Amino acid sequence: MMRGAAAIHCAEDARRLARRRLPWMVFDYIDGAAGEGHGEALNRAALRDLRLKPRVLRNVTQRDLSSEVFGHAARVPFGITPMGMCNLSTPGADLMLARLAARERVPLGVSTVASSPLEQMIEAAEGNAWFQLYFSGDGSGTMALVERARAAGYQTLVVTLDVPEVGRRPRELRHGFKMPFRIGPRQFVDFALHPRWSLKTLLHGRPEMANFREGGFDRTASRAAADWTYLKRLRDAWPGKLVIKGVLDVDDALHLRDEGVDAIQVSSHGGRQLDAAPPPILMLAEIRAALGPDFPLFFDSGLRSGEDIVKAHAMGANFAFLGRPLLYAMAAGGERGLHRLWEVLSEEISLTLAQMGRTDMTGLGACLR
Repeated sequence: MMRGAAAIHCAEDARRLARRRLPWMVFDYIDGAAGEGHGEALNRAALRDLRLKPRVLRNVTQRDLSSEVFGHAARVPFGITPMGMCNLSTPGADLMLARLAARERVPLGVSTVASSPLEQMIEAAEGNAWFQLYFSGDGSGTMALVERARAAGYQTLVVTLDVPEVGRRPRELRHGFKMPFRIGPRQFVDFALHPRWSLKTLLHGRPEMANFREGGFDRTASRAAADWTYLKRLRDAWPGKLVIKGVLDVDDALHLRDEGVDAIQVSSHGGRQLDAAPPPILMLAEIRAALGPDFPLFFDSGLRSGEDIVKAHAMGANFAFLGRPLLYAMAAGGERGLHRLWEVLSEEISLTLAQMGRTDMTGLGACLR
């Protein structure tokens, strides 16, 4: 019987193994969505229902998966979206992702609430890291983080704006998920029934928000004060590339372009914010049509396979980002599990291109049926 990394043949395999190995509280934090999960399911259904046209008698012997992002040639057309508290999946997960980004030369989104300090992450990623920023409070702490990221050598800032208030996620609430952990009788039983995770976590130390070891950040705090004035202030303060993440509206996208942002990441936060949000994969096509062919558009939310990544590019993305499947893979098989799923996704992209008679990631819109 295959175990761990060897048992991962698709993202769902990794999810199934992660569900078995992680405490219920941790799995539901990673896997959960806003409300009843309708928004997440609707986006997955929209992705599933997109059709790609197979072609025949095309010489597809040599296939190139590389994709350019901000003038940098990534080895594959997808990167790692910012995710908070990755070390909940397994100790050292953040740095596993950083090493993978260095190997594949792809962007790693380093979350404001990462489990490892932002300075350590960009070093381990060999510069292949973008810093993700949340607005907080009156914005003063936010600007201090911007300066810290610049001093560490980050050249791209990803500002997540779809969390004016943290979405209500019932699966987290049922387990009493808090950061830092508050251990009551229910959590004690949960951890006791998952001894492998609990012992490894105890040995390596409790996961924490490493950029705020002395406090000063509340993941559930309101961020409702962020507005266009804040964006202008941020644009003036940041000399590098500025990416706005969490956009699902055409008018917002047009306004952001006019305000001088360098790229927009179409995203529903993985379905974790507004349960009634439209499917981001469909909004991607609308935003691409409004902005024209040249403005950089990125995409995350609901991607689970190489075919999904190809579909995102076909719908107008210049680059795609994955999140939760990578956490599942690390929970299932550590760093080997992460590399195994990455290889599976890359192979799926290559096979999909072959089926469509394509040899690279350009012009994929013509492949939609």
